[in-house]
Amino acid sequence: MAAVALDTSFPRSPRGAVKIARALVALVAFLCFVASRAHGAYTALAVMEVVITALFFLLYLLKLDRKLSWLFWPLADIFNSAIAALFLLIVCLFAIIIKTNNGTLAGGVFGLVLLVLCVVDAVLLFQKISLDGPRRGTTPAK
Repeated sequence: MAAVALDTSFPRSPRGAVKIARALVALVAFLCFVASRAHGAYTALAVMEVVITALFFLLYLLKLDRKLSWLFWPLADIFNSAIAALFLLIVCLFAIIIKTNNGTLAGGVFGLVLLVLCVVDAVLLFQKISLDGPRRGTTPAK
């Protein structure tokens, strides 16, 4: 059985650090929404963000983006970040405006911090893609 190759430099790269921060902030927002017994849409968005971010982190950590070359993963990651930012803007503004309790307010604030991290992640990856010039095979996501 072949050993799984790890990209040990990815977690220490700016993109890896942003992915870790996104997952942690989304987890904190999820915990705030759960503790406050907030509406299901708030908790669902936060848990989906944790799961999807963790899957992209594992994709790059395990170098699966290079092995599964049938999809241009960095572009899929940019779309994920952009769509997540849009949903976070809408849902977290509702959470802050409606503010049923302090937990919902805190979750909304963490959600807006997560929105900023999504934008930073998309910009970092977009710069990486556009600055590398023509694509040869699959561009690593570091």
